[in-house]
Amino acid sequence: MKNFILIGAAGYIAPRHMKAIKETGNNLIAAYDPYDGVGVMDSHFPEAHFFTEFERFDRHIEKIKRSGTKIDYVSICSPNYLHDSHIRYGLRIGADVICEKPLVLNPWNVDALIELEEEYDNKVHTVLQLRHHEAILELKDKIENGPADKVYDIDLTYITSRGNWYYTSWKGNEEKSGGIASNIGVHFFDMLQWIFGPMEESVVDIKTKDTNSGTLRFKQAKVNWYLSINAENLPQKQKDQGLPTFRTLSIEGEDIEFSKGFTDLHTISYQKILDGAGYGLADARNSIEIVSEIRNN
Repeated sequence: MKNFILIGAAGYIAPRHMKAIKETGNNLIAAYDPYDGVGVMDSHFPEAHFFTEFERFDRHIEKIKRSGTKIDYVSICSPNYLHDSHIRYGLRIGADVICEKPLVLNPWNVDALIELEEEYDNKVHTVLQLRHHEAILELKDKIENGPADKVYDIDLTYITSRGNWYYTSWKGNEEKSGGIASNIGVHFFDMLQWIFGPMEESVVDIKTKDTNSGTLRFKQAKVNWYLSINAENLPQKQKDQGLPTFRTLSIEGEDIEFSKGFTDLHTISYQKILDGAGYGLADARNSIEIVSEIRNN
């Protein structure tokens, strides 16, 4: 059983990390979040200590370390712009780190963390859960066993409705979230470069506060992509059915169904990391380059 601590316990994604820690047979001993609405912890680790002030959290971690309790992993689910700092904290206290995506906002942050990994002799892992999705694995196998010189035409659309709260929160601030491409698109871009090779060109056609769109060229693919958090951009069928999300990926006109099967991907990611087969800094770098390019294009 490994000991975990969690930074960022109140957000949308944190319960998936708590569930993954529990389902892999490990223990969460402490968590921190400035917001105290974390009743979800009762479903996973009611005995875990919880702090709303980082200074008290840090003091507690230091205290239990001095008592002989080893902190094996720091799981990070904090706002995107804090990932880099919290990863550094995890390395400094002598733990491995598991960080939610996007790992960091800029490629040079990755380079600096690679140096710190070597300095502290601990590892940084990231959650790239689409790489464990059955449909995506089948697609990767199909492309790898197909013609090596073929360039595929791909259309990617992801529309997930967000209310006005989004623009007031850190997610609506590009300096803190990295923008829409980082916030809701980075895992798709990671999946595409993982399957079709490195990015060769990026063109951005639309860049507003609620919608990004453009074209990406990879070694074996030309991708027309569209990301939006504006409910008005949903297809009429979704609007008529009251569905808040529309997600589609088509290759050469053939739809790839990957909407289902997301439930357990964080647990699979954790198990891979614990088994020494997870994804690290170098694996995340290409997708960080893509979203950074989109942001600054």
